[in-house]
Amino acid sequence: MSVISDNVPDAAPQVPAADHTLRILTFLARQRGPVPARTIADQLAIPRSSVYHLLGVMAAHGFVVHLTGDRRWGLGNAAFELAGGFARQQPLARLGRPLVAALADRTGESAHLAVMSGRDVLYLVEERAPRRPALITDVGVRLPAHLTATGRAMLAALPREQVRALYPDRSTFTQRTGSGPSRPGELRELLRRTRADGYAREDGEVTAGFASVGVAVTDHAGWPAAALAVTWETARGPDAAQIADAIRDSATELGRRIR
Repeated sequence: MSVISDNVPDAAPQVPAADHTLRILTFLARQRGPVPARTIADQLAIPRSSVYHLLGVMAAHGFVVHLTGDRRWGLGNAAFELAGGFARQQPLARLGRPLVAALADRTGESAHLAVMSGRDVLYLVEERAPRRPALITDVGVRLPAHLTATGRAMLAALPREQVRALYPDRSTFTQRTGSGPSRPGELRELLRRTRADGYAREDGEVTAGFASVGVAVTDHAGWPAAALAVTWETARGPDAAQIADAIRDSATELGRRIR
């Protein structure tokens, strides 16, 4: 179906509800954070009653979430699952693999590439440096985003409202080693420090005795499409800021390649 603008199709669709649903999801994906239902209705020229009905159905299936206190709607976990599925099928891993290998060579430590999938990160590429131990971050492994350097780097690049939609209360936080944020306020402070530093870090929160630094890879819209990270044994203690500089160069190049 050809489209005259981003919002209004040039002919009446044969399945209006499906058309409205897809347009609403596309609209939400392009926003920097959750928005009111009225804004969706006005921008897409869809009756407000239809917007509320469709949002309710999508919320029941996890594609959107409602921030009751803010009266706003944002993408839900199911929408992020679709993004993760696309990432597994498109050339992100192919484009990132040589950069991950070069990053491991440059730092002398193991490096990996991951994408967001709901409240998890999904690892697409791992390059183990010579004489370094095996890590849990094998290709295809999922880990809680709020505990990992890759996840924190991507969460810090998301709008604060979207992070709040993903982590509304304490029940959404899991632990692995007994450390790491366990409630929304702790995560907000951690992400604030991440934005101030320009990179994310974790130390012993995924695996005791190992630390990581991560940097987000952003797409043409500034959205975190992926993240690169380097992991090392804490006892060796390389300089995290220097490692972050090396990762940032690779993340910038990968961002350029996917645009």
